[in-house]
Amino acid sequence: MIVVVVESPAKAKTINKYLGSGYTVLASYGHIRDLPSKDGSVEPDNDFAMSWEVDAKAAKRIGDIVDAMKGADGVILATDPDREGEAISWHVLEVLQKKKAIKDKTVQRVTFNAITKASVLEAMAHPRDIDMELVEAYLARRALDYLVGFTLSPVLWRKLPGSRSAGRVQSVCLRLIVDRELEIERFKTQEYWTVEADVTAGAEPFLARLVKHENKKLTKFDLNNETSALAARAAVQKAVFKVAAVEKKPGKRSPAPPFTTSTLQQEASRKLGFSAQRTMQAAQKLYEGIDIGGETVGLITYMRTDGVSVEPEGIAEARSVIGAVYGAPYVPETPRYYKAKAKNAQEAHEAIRPTSLNRNPASLRLEPDLARLYELIWKRMIASQMESARIERTTVDLESADGQTGMRASGQVVLFPGYLAVYEEGRDDADDEDSARLPMIEEGAAAKVLDARADQHFTEPPPRYSEASLVKKMEELGIGRPSTYASVLTVLRDRDYVKMDKQRFVPEDKGRLVTAFLEQFFRRYVEYDFTAALEEQLDLVSDGKLDWKQFLRDFWKDFAAAVGEIAELRTTNVLDALNESLGPHIFPDKGDGSNPRLCPTCGTGMLSLKVGKFGAFIGCSNYPECRFTRQLATSEGEGEAEAADKELGINPATGRAVWLKNGRFGPYVEEPAAADSGDKPKRSSLPKGWTAAAVDLEKALRLLSLPREVGAHPDDGKTITAGLGRFGPFVLHDGTYANLENPEDVFDIGLNRAVALLADKRAGGGRPQRGQAAALAELGNHPEDGKPIRVLSGRFGPYIKHGDTNANVPKGADPAAMTLDEAVALIADRIAKGGGKKPAKKAAPKKAPAKAKAAAATDGAAPAKKAPAKKPAAKKPAAKKPAAKKAKAEA
Repeated sequence: MIVVVVESPAKAKTINKYLGSGYTVLASYGHIRDLPSKDGSVEPDNDFAMSWEVDAKAAKRIGDIVDAMKGADGVILATDPDREGEAISWHVLEVLQKKKAIKDKTVQRVTFNAITKASVLEAMAHPRDIDMELVEAYLARRALDYLVGFTLSPVLWRKLPGSRSAGRVQSVCLRLIVDRELEIERFKTQEYWTVEADVTAGAEPFLARLVKHENKKLTKFDLNNETSALAARAAVQKAVFKVAAVEKKPGKRSPAPPFTTSTLQQEASRKLGFSAQRTMQAAQKLYEGIDIGGETVGLITYMRTDGVSVEPEGIAEARSVIGAVYGAPYVPETPRYYKAKAKNAQEAHEAIRPTSLNRNPASLRLEPDLARLYELIWKRMIASQMESARIERTTVDLESADGQTGMRASGQVVLFPGYLAVYEEGRDDADDEDSARLPMIEEGAAAKVLDARADQHFTEPPPRYSEASLVKKMEELGIGRPSTYASVLTVLRDRDYVKMDKQRFVPEDKGRLVTAFLEQFFRRYVEYDFTAALEEQLDLVSDGKLDWKQFLRDFWKDFAAAVGEIAELRTTNVLDALNESLGPHIFPDKGDGSNPRLCPTCGTGMLSLKVGKFGAFIGCSNYPECRFTRQLATSEGEGEAEAADKELGINPATGRAVWLKNGRFGPYVEEPAAADSGDKPKRSSLPKGWTAAAVDLEKALRLLSLPREVGAHPDDGKTITAGLGRFGPFVLHDGTYANLENPEDVFDIGLNRAVALLADKRAGGGRPQRGQAAALAELGNHPEDGKPIRVLSGRFGPYIKHGDTNANVPKGADPAAMTLDEAVALIADRIAKGGGKKPAKKAAPKKAPAKAKAAAATDGAAPAKKAPAKKPAAKKPAAKKPAAKKAKAEA
């Protein structure tokens, strides 16, 4: 018997069916060990020795593999066919050797690019050893990322409190986003005008644009004001034109190559609106396969690749399908072969394509995300082997009789669609393209202007990066590897370094601050060329042309010296440098010639960047006499004057002034306490969606009235309040918080709705929080213990939840139609198989306290009957034990 190790249980199940009873296929569930997140995991002074730690969750998986090895003849490591897959195989082998599970048994490595029976059996017939050059490239990359992250991040924490982390690729990606924002901010808009006319030359009208005026060829900014534009329009209107030339040029448009990891992420972003992470999750499922006719089959080839080549059988199948579906004219004479153009492309694997193009997307029943992504991959692969599109571009030149004025019309027509019948590659920012179809026009014909227009335009700054354009830029520069892009972009969002606005990346102040710090003090390490050069050196390690430890020594020597120099700097030195670097952003020019750094409150102090416990903010040099503070940058359109303290009016109830202020965490309203009262001022931050410019006295008084009493709860008479908290608007009753959707609700929510929201929250309903499964149905309470039974939507499909027990909804059953009796039976079956706790029966004497209370009221002996009523409360400490255990386990 042979043990086969793969990454995922889905692959294990499928491959086990392909190989038969002579094999036991087990999953490692990805990486089984990693460098611990603490100092000393990589030791530069000990020749870069690395201390690995087996993941707690992986311990059981390793135990299963070790147990299986006891009666096995050998082990085949069949993890993914890339560097990470090679590393996982190496880690598994290392652990098995330490546990003495290998001894004299055979160890082999196999790789397959698709999870199909033919691919797997072919791979099994050609085993090899672990590729140590790939493993060493992994070790070098892992050590490099650890050393940068765990050396640079503590410097950030000390010098810039509130900053979260810095990483080798993450920091350079963030710089791209920040640099683009700086380009936009520096951009100076220019005015320009164009003149267009509707013209006829004996046929239907067409559009022409002015290209020559006063016998001079026009450039973009020649008509830069309304006066010159109107003069040009008048010249067009009075001129007599004829068709000076008609030029027709045939052209071709060729299809794009099949997908790589990067281009798949780009197109899924453009066409489907998927994030890079969502794309890769769906692609992973397509690769691992779905059930087709009782057999699990992988639908696409391996999805982490930068190669664009396709195996001969894949090309042959594509040509066959094209001929059958679209006809012989759509099949080119010879197959198309592609070569990657991206910097540092390794082309170790073929492009991403369907494992069988005969599986038309319409013939498969897939989850929505999988169906849409599979169709995209199928169409791209089919189009890549189709005939080119044939087009005809036509240009018509019109000349005035005196030769002083010239106009031009251009257009194109598709003569044969070719691959465009199936697929056209998307664009991040569409260029102008002459796609209008022109009528038949003869050279020398008279042309008449029907109408002329002069239109004003303004130049626009470069667009912010979308996920697609950012991934494309990173690949062009050779920054990182496409397989890591999804996680890098996720980290930037999770760290609050960037935010998304209309599907575009916008740097947050925290991100700009980190980038400015790194550019000032670690500039070399966030240079695009330097980062790309590191990738090229790592590729040399993969090829066996560079020793991985020598590579680390060369890097660490300079990097450690740079960190040492910065560690000696005082925080004030760092802040001075950042004040200078970020000056135009945090102290924008007011346009009136005044000093933008002058404090708007005291009028004598100078504003500068400061750091506190929760991060950076702007403060006055006259602190503590002047306590003016604000966030790093004022809101768009909000000047320093608006950022200063502003009196909104007098509270008629107290006679005290109400102020709008701007603190380090944003704008807020404040009413000072009565003189000599010793009380603190009343304050309230502005809720999400409110701008400082829109706040008046009325709105401020409403905010300061919070929290407000909604009313008494009908069950126990305790007060329900509504207020604003750090997580938004809420209602509160007896320690239970229920969130409100809209900040306005906090001012007008009524008692009935508040009671309903609180009841829903206590029942576990309401809007699902992050990581919480969405409820599909509420079935009622379990007949034995009275706890609710619900049908939830989980990561692996619908399931029934009762207490700590989860039971899958049977395959093919409609989760929304599930009944309480069916759910109780499934839960019981799950418990019988050891999957949960048996429901505790309802306590029979539960009504006793009510009877005792009634008796007390009748006999007038209430004090004597109080003890029984406290018994349920006495049980509370026992109920807390599981939570205590959990806290201990997570500590």
